[in-house]
Amino acid sequence: MRQVPGVRPALDYLGLSRPSRNTDSDATGDYGVTLARLHGDEHEVGPLNALENKRLRRIRLFGTTGTVLILIGSLGTGMMPVLQNPIVGMRVLSLPSRMFSTALTLTIGGTMILVAAWILLGRYAIGRYGVEVAENRSPVRRMSRRQADRTLVMWIAPLLVAPPLISKDVYSYLAQSAIAYRGMDPYRYSPMRGLGVDHPLTVSVPNLWKDTPAPYGPLFLWLGEQITRVTGYDITAGIALHRLLALCGLAMIVWALPRLAHRCGVSSVAALWLGAMNPLTIIHLVGGIHNESLMIGMMLVGVEWSFRAIYGIRRLWVPGGYRPSPAGWLLLAGIAMISASAMIKVASMLALGFVGVALARRWGATLPALRNAPRSQWWDRSRESIRALLAAGLVTATVMVVVVVAICLGTGLGFGWTRTLSTGGIVRSWMSMPTLLGVVSGRLGLWLGLGEQTEAILEIARPIGELIAALFVVRWLLACLSGRIHPLGGLGISMATVVVLFPFVQAWYLLWAVIPLAAWATTRWFRITTVVISAIIAIVVMPAASGTPPLTVLQSLATGVAVMLVTSVFFFIDHPLRRWMRARRRR
Repeated sequence: MRQVPGVRPALDYLGLSRPSRNTDSDATGDYGVTLARLHGDEHEVGPLNALENKRLRRIRLFGTTGTVLILIGSLGTGMMPVLQNPIVGMRVLSLPSRMFSTALTLTIGGTMILVAAWILLGRYAIGRYGVEVAENRSPVRRMSRRQADRTLVMWIAPLLVAPPLISKDVYSYLAQSAIAYRGMDPYRYSPMRGLGVDHPLTVSVPNLWKDTPAPYGPLFLWLGEQITRVTGYDITAGIALHRLLALCGLAMIVWALPRLAHRCGVSSVAALWLGAMNPLTIIHLVGGIHNESLMIGMMLVGVEWSFRAIYGIRRLWVPGGYRPSPAGWLLLAGIAMISASAMIKVASMLALGFVGVALARRWGATLPALRNAPRSQWWDRSRESIRALLAAGLVTATVMVVVVVAICLGTGLGFGWTRTLSTGGIVRSWMSMPTLLGVVSGRLGLWLGLGEQTEAILEIARPIGELIAALFVVRWLLACLSGRIHPLGGLGISMATVVVLFPFVQAWYLLWAVIPLAAWATTRWFRITTVVISAIIAIVVMPAASGTPPLTVLQSLATGVAVMLVTSVFFFIDHPLRRWMRARRRR
């Protein structure tokens, strides 16, 4: 069919034809060819001018106003503890809890204002969306790193004293840590069994998790155990210290992300804007007090340390021996930090594979050209790469095993976490592709009269999704081995693959992929898609319980839009309404 005159040009024009196969015996596979287009180098540019600085300050204050509104609204929509509620009996502070619709409006309106401020701030980080971003080029001027840091601090400051937002996971942290503090195994005893049904910590744990063991790593539970040692069963103090842990994680992200971006030839300010200043980061990691902040922060610090050693010019080992040099110790420290982050949540273990590939490439590994070569040459072409990969794998695996065993034994919590990794599977999240397809198929079967088969379908769909994710991760590792994409980009893409095909996904899981990719991917469609998805999820994930009447939610959404539009008039000198009023006064 392709040989018919005119067919091949037509297929080429429509983008439906496959490229002719490369029969060169030295050609490697095409792993990562398409993904490599996600990245482009950016150059540093000058500071903002006076007018742009003025507009930036207005945007910063606009976003801060949004988080202040979130703080006020959270007093009525936040995840307050059932017992030991600190605002009960306070006439002013408890007012939002007695006016739920108003509190919901303030929270949604504040979220919309924060999202709008973040989007507007993008002009001073990545450029104008319709000009520089659309043309994949750097803007003429960007805000400085100091301006970005100051903006982030102002946006998160109001949330430091807010109750937990959107999620009650922090109460599970407190209960599971208290079980460990009592000398019991949190991987065997649930809050209800370990503390009792009427315990103050158990009462605030969501019903879904009251009778499930801890799914978190032993390092995180040990940190929580120390918090319990300090605060006892004081819920307010425990929440404050867990939020401090989340802030430590955010500080690590802010430290590592610009350095990784610079290493990949990406603007550090653009990376901070898309990753650390993302509304999902502010609302879910800081406001929601999730341990992903600590996991991602430790992982990125470990990756930066490892890359600093691997891509440096200094030797990793002392000549004539097996003793690490200063650069080698930095590499080992980086691998150890990543391994420790996996003992917060195991997902960050994926970073070790890409650090290992980067190390193997330093030692001479590459993707061998085997596709068109005779089999008699396969070993000769692969020998050096296999040797380097085995050496890098041995170093990485040895450090990882030592760190994991040391943490498991040192904390006294053992290896029970390996039995509870699938605990979150009881959640049926629409953001998980296998779960979404399984639930939809089950409902369709029920509608066709085939009976309730959802659980059986999920038992098949979820393992298939995990297998597909594993195959894709191997493909991205090969792309890094071939040198087509940077290992940081491969890590971010792999995290995105895992999130999409994971059996259970929460809104903040998207940050597993967004934050690493913010330091590598620069193309128009990636940045715009990330902005759109982050903005939608930040607004769509409601701060109220699922039992809130739909009419109340719709009214709050509509009023929240009005709050954002009215508030914007007071902050922007170029607001259309202001221009109209100025023009009318001149007449």
